Amino acid sequence: MAGAATKEKIDMDSILQHKEKFEKTINHLKEELKSLRTGRANVALLENISVDAYGAMTKLNQLANISVPDAKTLVVEPWDKTILKDVEKAIASSDTGLHPINDGKFLRISMPQVTEENRKELLKILGHKTEQARISVRKIRDSLKEAIVSAHKDGEISEDDKYTQLKKLDEFVGGYNEQIKTLAKDKEDEIMKI
Repeated sequence: MAGAATKEKIDMDSILQHKEKFEKTINHLKEELKSLRTGRANVALLENISVDAYGAMTKLNQLANISVPDAKTLVVEPWDKTILKDVEKAIASSDTGLHPINDGKFLRISMPQVTEENRKELLKILGHKTEQARISVRKIRDSLKEAIVSAHKDGEISEDDKYTQLKKLDEFVGGYNEQIKTLAKDKEDEIMKI
């Protein structure tokens, strides 16, 4: 009976402890994909840009109101107008490829037309971000797999239990890999939409 309790501990606890890590990976990928410019104005393109204001790096969404007046325009209105130049500089130097126009009170950003060349570049970036998520999931899986194999070597679980747990682990991880695949496909469709 003691072996059954140990098996349950390794099987459930190990996977559940790491479930949060798997979820973090998926959520991080979702945030990364939001920042990929697809030709439509989206607040997510700017909200994670860091601005050097008041002597510290601060997220843009904590310093300004970001709005979308139409499908091709973003407007950034800092709550403190004295940091307008700092916000402009942060956006212009970010990797978004956006160029704000400063009118003295707020910044207006027109979304550039996405060309075929831009789309190809976006697809490369998408592939890179997707692969990073897969690698992260793989590392978490490998850590769990190692714990299961180690438990077997230490005599905590039988060989049958080891294979059962490894199979459950592969099924569990497969679900996260499917999520990554779906997110990537949806973003690819969005990028390719004219």
